[in-house]
Amino acid sequence: METNLMKLKEAFHLKDQDMRSYSPLTLAYIGDGVYELIIRTILVKKGNCPVNQLHKKASSLVKASAQSAIIDNIESELTEEEHAVYKRGRNAHSPTMAKHATMADYRRATGFEALMGYLYLKEDYDRMITLVRKGIGEDKL
Repeated sequence: METNLMKLKEAFHLKDQDMRSYSPLTLAYIGDGVYELIIRTILVKKGNCPVNQLHKKASSLVKASAQSAIIDNIESELTEEEHAVYKRGRNAHSPTMAKHATMADYRRATGFEALMGYLYLKEDYDRMITLVRKGIGEDKL
């Protein structure tokens, strides 16, 4: 079965790269977008409502403190490989920081985003969804 990422790679002649060659901040960059798209998709598919309500709910789930809480919920579930990716992202030195986050939350969120980016580029969507579901919990959506 051809995935959407496979279609994208084919359409734009994108080559697969060794996953270890990506910097943790590059993984976090794509992981940030992927995670936000997952959250937005869930919220929109749950029902039509005003965009400002969608934005408030999405923002509450994608902010650094929320992502830090997610990693608290899933860290013990991570494989050795996933934990190594998370730690690389967490320990990466970013030139910026979130406006309304502690340094600890921001770093943990960067690690979570790096993990999401890694799983996305690895095309391990089932694992990504499993971790997001466990991390957020059904009651928060």
